[in-house]
Amino acid sequence: MTNPRTYVAIDGGNSKTHVVVGDTQGRVLGFVRGPGSSPHHLGVPGSIALLDSLVSRALAEAGLAPGTVLDRAEVYIAGADLPVEVDVLTKAVGEAGWAREYRVDNDLFALLRAGTSTPDAVAVVCGAGINCVGRAADGRTARFPSLGAISGDWGGGHHLAELTLWHAARGEDGRGPATALSAAVAAHFGQSTVEEVSAGLHLGELDTERIRDLSPILFAVAAAGDPVARTVVAQQADEVVALATVAARRLGLLDKAFTAVLGGGVLAARHPLLHDAVVAGIQGAAPKATISIVADPPVAGAALLALDAFGGTDQNIEAAVRAAVPAATG
Repeated sequence: MTNPRTYVAIDGGNSKTHVVVGDTQGRVLGFVRGPGSSPHHLGVPGSIALLDSLVSRALAEAGLAPGTVLDRAEVYIAGADLPVEVDVLTKAVGEAGWAREYRVDNDLFALLRAGTSTPDAVAVVCGAGINCVGRAADGRTARFPSLGAISGDWGGGHHLAELTLWHAARGEDGRGPATALSAAVAAHFGQSTVEEVSAGLHLGELDTERIRDLSPILFAVAAAGDPVARTVVAQQADEVVALATVAARRLGLLDKAFTAVLGGGVLAARHPLLHDAVVAGIQGAAPKATISIVADPPVAGAALLALDAFGGTDQNIEAAVRAAVPAATG
């Protein structure tokens, strides 16, 4: 009997990293969790050094000797946005020597595969930030630079949180329309007014990290009917729809059956105002599209991409991976 082939699958995010060592029988042999490994924060040498330590730990957990060279590495990293960044990281992964064959790309491709096995698909992630990629059955891909405002991006949890504070301040002082966001933001920070919140943040008396917690408040206030909050949520829906439909158009999928995968904390929460508008918008532009909310961790998608690269993943093996990886990561 032929020995099963082995792989390492990596989902390297901004805040956490998951590494799986597995084989073509669908087994998860080793799993480790580590801190964020994006080269935007650590630099490429720092990112590779961190990943190398995590791969070594995963090999040990799998019962493999230190320095074992696996058959394949699938490495998906936040911050691999531009082609030049992917090229630099690919070279660095090759030099790290984890596997004989390897592929490096943006972490959203792992989320896309985690969300669907459909060859024609697009994925939009709306978590801390926002991004979109797409793939066609013939191997073509669609992607965006995803560099923030300088590349035309709008939305994501951090941006929505900042907008919540912005509208709350203007609604309180009269520069903008009155909004229930003002009282909600003041209460979130334990202050009487948003002006006190702004002063406290400026003077360092309030933790600026708590601004990031305002996104759920936006959705709660919007759900209660506040026009200002609802306008922000509607614009976020428009942005998600625009990304998905532009990616699908580039791949010639708008009049075909394809899967639109939605991921990230903002979309996974299924806030009705946002979710319903996104579904209606995508299916209005692409009537044959199926909407899928990704449930499995993206590293499961990286593992499945490794198995795909070995020559295809049958349903039983895919089911085994989809069961084993969440169990390991949970």
